[in-house]
Amino acid sequence: GPSSSEGAGKVILLKKVPALKDGDFTLAECTAILLYLSRKYNTPDHWYPADIQKRAQVDEYLSWHHANIRASAPKTMWIKVLIPLFTGQPLPSEKLQEVMEGLSSSLEQFEKRFLQDKAFIIGNEISLADLVAIVELMQPVGVGCDIFEDRPRLLEWRRRVEDAVGRELFFQAHEMLLNIKELSNIQIDPQLKEHLAPLLMK
Repeated sequence: GPSSSEGAGKVILLKKVPALKDGDFTLAECTAILLYLSRKYNTPDHWYPADIQKRAQVDEYLSWHHANIRASAPKTMWIKVLIPLFTGQPLPSEKLQEVMEGLSSSLEQFEKRFLQDKAFIIGNEISLADLVAIVELMQPVGVGCDIFEDRPRLLEWRRRVEDAVGRELFFQAHEMLLNIKELSNIQIDPQLKEHLAPLLMK
């Protein structure tokens, strides 16, 4: 597709999305892009605070996030929708159970270490840390794994994020994730399936 074209290759050196092209400047990796945009457009301070300790708390969460929440949450989408789409067969339920156990452990850490009794991850105002977290945590929801069920503190945090962003914008931003199951109805090129299926099954 477009991401493998010569023009895109100049923007996306690692051949993956998201990627940003701002004039002659190019940048990959979602966290780096978020931080760049927040600095360039001088966004309200609460997103990435000028206060060095609050900013360090955002950075701390972003660093932790990749090896924990991000390491588990997106796998639910791969296991329940994307791999079956390309392989033509569902994965054993044990695979999902294993991922959900890892995600549950990460969610416990998230609540105890980062959320605690605060409104948002670093205090009383939403930050980039909350945005990065919620986007990842909506992926299991989109495939029918309600991780907010039986986690009242996490659910209240989600509602505060929705309100802070604006409910209409929140659901617009997550529309594709929440309708990801519809992908199971699309037709995949047989040659692409044949090429990717063995890799995905590994």
